[in-house]
Amino acid sequence: MVRTAVLVSGGGTNLQALIDKAARGEMPSVELALVVSNSAGAFALERAKRAGIRAEYLEKAGFEERLEALLREEGIGLIVLAGFLRILSEDFTRRWAGRIINIHPSLIPSFCGAGFYGLRVHAAALERGVKVTGATVHFVNEIPDGGEIIAQRAVEVLPGDTPETLQRRVMEQAEWIILPQAAEKVAEMLERS
Repeated sequence: MVRTAVLVSGGGTNLQALIDKAARGEMPSVELALVVSNSAGAFALERAKRAGIRAEYLEKAGFEERLEALLREEGIGLIVLAGFLRILSEDFTRRWAGRIINIHPSLIPSFCGAGFYGLRVHAAALERGVKVTGATVHFVNEIPDGGEIIAQRAVEVLPGDTPETLQRRVMEQAEWIILPQAAEKVAEMLERS
């Protein structure tokens, strides 16, 4: 099993999807060992504690240095960004190349990159008038949403959608399905390497 850290900034619905899949034995290569947030009030930290996973808040100053120390302390081999609203430095992503994955709420290369996160993504998709959107899991590199794509899943945009209704459907029909699958796939690859 690959000891895995999940980085979060908010409510942790994607974290919950990972916790639920792990509890059902659907991610046998992934051991959820650590949850880290850059937001002290993130409900994701409570979700982690309830699941018996170490949960830590790290403030902005010295974030990456303290994160690196936690990752070493916990023997982490894989990092999953699950609604983590902070761009990691080029140095950090280079040190963890091939070991950081991210979930993004669109079909990359659409509606991605700096400034595209959360409801902003769904508002942009609706403004553009796309008929299909979805979610993408990708490796993280120095370019926001620029790493190699691991998995994608499409979701239909419906008449009358708001950014909130579209966000919810993308989470339910795409994010919560492909993020655990991609985490397991990458963990399996890491176990073999």
